Amino acid sequence: MSAGSTGHPENAGTTGNTGSPGNTGSTSLPAASGTETVGTPAGVARITWHRAGAPRAVLAVSHGAGGGIEARDLRALAAALPARGYTVALVEQPWRVAGKKVAPAPKTLDTGWTALWPALAEPGLPVVAGGRSAGARVACRTARELGAHAVLALAFPLHPPGRPEKSRADELTGAGVPTLVVQGARDPFGRPGEFPPGTELTEVAYGDHGFAVPKSAGVTEAASMATLTDAVAGWLDGLFG
Repeated sequence: MSAGSTGHPENAGTTGNTGSPGNTGSTSLPAASGTETVGTPAGVARITWHRAGAPRAVLAVSHGAGGGIEARDLRALAAALPARGYTVALVEQPWRVAGKKVAPAPKTLDTGWTALWPALAEPGLPVVAGGRSAGARVACRTARELGAHAVLALAFPLHPPGRPEKSRADELTGAGVPTLVVQGARDPFGRPGEFPPGTELTEVAYGDHGFAVPKSAGVTEAASMATLTDAVAGWLDGLFG
């Protein structure tokens, strides 16, 4: 999903800076095991399921305000986590399904996410709410109300670039459930050291808002995404044993 203000550059980073063609964030998604559409007051949303054989939980993750579920971090989670016992549900907000280029207001994003939650919970497993950038804000804002087991915040937009005084830390700390932040070291929307003390956070070295790394860093996209997926899997294992 995409949460947060609409059309903000905070979410344009799903493609990020590219050090190589593989860093564009536009490659195809791993094969899905099912897709469903869900009607919401905000329009029709879409869930793409990547199912584990014997799942312990569902990780539901949505996109930001400037991209979709083809983002490199969402693709990496969908490819890696089912084999580790976690079903991944990639959620496309109604505005994205409708082909619009600009996300609606945060309240509308929250409405869409809330309305599709029963479909995410239908398998009868604990659901971890997640998202990248604006989608992470949606997950944080609605976690307590929806009964999310935990929140995964990818590239959380702690503040607009260059405006640290416009902090959104209250959304993050107000989630009310265990929360993991995965943040690029160079993210202009909030570098790891800017987060509130006590934040559980994994840093992706050299990563920008879309977790792209410059070619000069000498780090491959595969290595960066392995850092991300290993951190998320380890965190989930700690929650679900």
